[in-house]
Amino acid sequence: MRTTFRARRPFSLITLSLSIKKAHVKHNSSLLNFNHHTKLIASPRSQALFARSFAMDMKPAPMPKLLYGTAWKKDATADLVLAALKAGFRGIDTAAQPVHYNERLVGAAVKQAISSGIVKRGDVFIQTKFTSTLGQDLSDLSSLPYDPNAPLEEQVHASVASSLQNFRYSESEEPYIDCLVLHSPLHTIEDTTTVWKTLETYVPQKIRQLGISNTPLPIFDYMCISPAITIRPAVVQNRFYPGNDWEKYLRAYCREKSIPFQAFWTLTGNPQLLLSDPVQKLADYAGVERPVALYSLVLALGGTSILDGTTNESHMVDDLKGIEIVNDYAQSADGQNFWPALLAVFKQWIGGER
Repeated sequence: MRTTFRARRPFSLITLSLSIKKAHVKHNSSLLNFNHHTKLIASPRSQALFARSFAMDMKPAPMPKLLYGTAWKKDATADLVLAALKAGFRGIDTAAQPVHYNERLVGAAVKQAISSGIVKRGDVFIQTKFTSTLGQDLSDLSSLPYDPNAPLEEQVHASVASSLQNFRYSESEEPYIDCLVLHSPLHTIEDTTTVWKTLETYVPQKIRQLGISNTPLPIFDYMCISPAITIRPAVVQNRFYPGNDWEKYLRAYCREKSIPFQAFWTLTGNPQLLLSDPVQKLADYAGVERPVALYSLVLALGGTSILDGTTNESHMVDDLKGIEIVNDYAQSADGQNFWPALLAVFKQWIGGER
C-alpha cells in the first residue's frame, strides 16, 4: 500500500568539549518477547517503574509504543496531529524549535481533539523539548521561544512557559507536560547540567518527567549517576540507524536501568533493513507491510518505543493496527515456530544485540 519512505528530522551532532570515561555496559543476549515489550511500554504500572524521577504524586500518561512525530509538518501540523489522534495515537512528540516544529499547532490540535471528545487530556502522552541555541535558527529571532542572549536559566524558563501556554486546554486547570526532553547536550557538561537543573524545578507539577535526546552514552551515564543530577532521565530519544550502530550499547544501558529508548529515523535511516530477509519474511508471514514489520522487530528488542511521523492517514491506522497484528502472530501457533528465529536473525542484521 505504501511506496515512499517517511521523512524524519535531521539534527546535527554536537561536538562536546568534555571527556567522560565510556560507561561499562553488561551484555544481554537473551531474546525479548514482543508481548512483554507491549506491557513494558504501555502499562501504567510499568510506566511508573520507568519514571526515574524521584517519587511523584503526579504521574505522566502511559508512554505508547508508537508516538506521533511532528517534525517538518509545518502548516499541516494541526490537521495531521488531529488525524493521528483520531486514528488512535495517544503519544505526541514535538519541540520548542520553530525551524523544525510548530508546537503551537500541535497544542491547538490536541485542544480540538479534547473539546471534540476524541481524547481526554490524561489519556495523551505529550512530549516536547527544550532546544538550546545550538539547534535554533538564529536568523529568525522573532520566532524563538526565548531571548538567545539571555542567561541559560532564563532561556529555559521562557521556553517552558511558552510550551505550557501552547498546551493549556482549560482556564480552570493548570497546563502540564508529560515529558520534557533536552533536545541535545550543550557544548559543556556544566551548561548541560545548568539547563537540566533548571528543568528540574518544574517536576512534577508542571512537567511530569524529563528526558534527553541526541546524546552519547557517556553523557547519558553522567545524567544517570552524577550526584549533581537530582531527577534522573526518564527517557532517551536517539536515532536508530547504522551510523550510530543502532545505539546497541546505549539501548543495553537503558534496559539495565529500565529507561525507555525512543527511536527516530527508524524508516528513513534504514532502507537496507526494510529490504532485509527477516523484515520481508515477517511481513509475509503476518500479512503486514514492511514498515510495520520493521517497527515490530525494533519494538521487540525490548524497552523501545518509536516515533512514527507518517503524513498518510491510512498509514496511521495501518501502523497502529499492524503492530498488534504482529503481536498476535508472534503468540500464535505458527508464530511461535518462526518469531524467535526471525528476531534472532534481525538482531544479527543490526550487528548483534547487546
